[in-house]
Amino acid sequence: MLALARKANESIIINNNVEVTILEIKGDQVKVGIKAPKSVSIYRKELYLQIQETNKESAQNIESIEAIDEMFKK
Repeated sequence: MLALARKANESIIINNNVEVTILEIKGDQVKVGIKAPKSVSIYRKELYLQIQETNKESAQNIESIEAIDEMFKK
């Protein structure tokens, strides 16, 4: 992991097309702005993990449905 120190209104550039700017620092909270192409998905980590878990559960359900469908075809 790369750790960088930034002050308010300072930025970092990722992959030539994503800019992350520190907008504001208040106590233990940091407000971050992100400029990226529309094709780049940006999620808070806790939401991303929830999406991954939901996708995994859905995939398991699809496999179960396909297995049941195969049983009825025999």
